[in-house]
Amino acid sequence: MFRFYVNEDAVYDNRATITGSDVNHIRNVLRMKSGDRIIVNTGAGTDYYCRIDQVNNDEILLEVESSRPCMAELPVKLYLFQALPKQDKMEFIIQKAVELGVFEVIPVITKRCVVKLDDKKRQEKKIGRWQSIAEAAAKQSARGIIPEVKQPMRFADAIKYAGNLSYNMIPFEHANGMEYSRQIMNQAVESDSVGIFIGPEGGFEDEEIEAAKNAGINVISLGNRILRTETAGMCVLSILMFQISK
Repeated sequence: MFRFYVNEDAVYDNRATITGSDVNHIRNVLRMKSGDRIIVNTGAGTDYYCRIDQVNNDEILLEVESSRPCMAELPVKLYLFQALPKQDKMEFIIQKAVELGVFEVIPVITKRCVVKLDDKKRQEKKIGRWQSIAEAAAKQSARGIIPEVKQPMRFADAIKYAGNLSYNMIPFEHANGMEYSRQIMNQAVESDSVGIFIGPEGGFEDEEIEAAKNAGINVISLGNRILRTETAGMCVLSILMFQISK
């Protein structure tokens, strides 16, 4: 069934209402009609299985037939702290991270980041674009929530933000020992929240790694190959998702 996200107040008394751009998509693209069934979600983790009651010009009226928790969500919240990459790589990273089950994406400004988002209007436009990509990926992968893309943070602020999480890790090309990495991964999946720090194209500077260590972030290896920034995060998320999923 097709899935749509609505505001929390759009579901009430076994009824639901869809408004906005999805109305045109349902009416004119999918050509759905009364009696057809869809799923709506408020982004809070519950799927509402609905039957279309009326298809109007500006709204779709639904009857809620049943509801249940979305099975697509992981029991561990994964936070991706992604250093800003060049070009449009961030869009790809957000899309794939959402498909893999990430809870939040936090863009991070590190010393070797080439991309600058100093202009406030440009930054707001980027965040809006990234959030729309997260929503589309959540819809495509049947997520029960729409992961939030946070405002970009300086590396020091990102470390402080990660201090609220149960477990944190940072892959680094000069780290040694895959056995230690396996131990960290195994321990992480037993927690309730995990932060993953991924560096930019030029990698982290040594002082950034030291700052992470001093904050209790585990420095791990991903093997003997140096992975691209758009690959490293997906590698860690895939491993964690596989171990967490029931």
